[in-house]
Amino acid sequence: MSELSINTTQNVKINFIAASIGERLGAFFIDLFIIISYCTAISVVLFNWLQFDRLLANLDGWSKGAVYLIIYSPVIVYSLFFESIFEGQSLGKKLVKIKVVKIDGYQAGFGDYLIRWFFRVIDFFSLFGLPGLISIITSQKSQRLGDMAAGTAVITLKNKINISHTILEEIGDAYVPTYPLVIKLSDNDMRIIKETYQKAEAKNDHEIIYKLVAKIESVTGIKNQSGNNSDFIRVILKDYNFYTQHM
Repeated sequence: MSELSINTTQNVKINFIAASIGERLGAFFIDLFIIISYCTAISVVLFNWLQFDRLLANLDGWSKGAVYLIIYSPVIVYSLFFESIFEGQSLGKKLVKIKVVKIDGYQAGFGDYLIRWFFRVIDFFSLFGLPGLISIITSQKSQRLGDMAAGTAVITLKNKINISHTILEEIGDAYVPTYPLVIKLSDNDMRIIKETYQKAEAKNDHEIIYKLVAKIESVTGIKNQSGNNSDFIRVILKDYNFYTQHM
């Protein structure tokens, strides 16, 4: 499996695992089943029960074609529609837990999904899907041709790196920061602080935590107001995230 690095808005790299061929095929066949079910239901209701084909008998070929296009248009735009409203996931992708993302770290937009949708004709519906399959197998980031054109990749959400492996911290909307001077530190400083603290906490190494607090105080001019070194570092991490997200 390929590993992808996605940059957050704070220039922090988060690693993801590219969706496997099995996962992508699983999502594809689930979507295909949904599409076939729709076509079957529409055909039974309109043409068997309502005898809709009799109403079309007097229409010319172009008019009939236009009517059929309207009836089956949901099939044509299925992936484009759902990936747009579910931010990179069709119903099949949701069930398999995979998602389309931009490889530059930004959220994929409608234009990206449109490019991927357009290339489905080549990737999936020419030569029995061999172009898309070969592209996924041979590309470094497991991209089909549509992904390459759109600058996207498909990742698995089941193996996403946990937030604890980055400088990011979970903070609520009502969070009130304590140490404004924390903005003197950089992303790299915070990454080192967090990694060092987590390792020291796992080993119950209070001396390292004490030295880490002393270093933070000397560099930033912040004074520990909590009286507890571990609490102080956790607040520093949250404060940094708060200020960088609201700058």
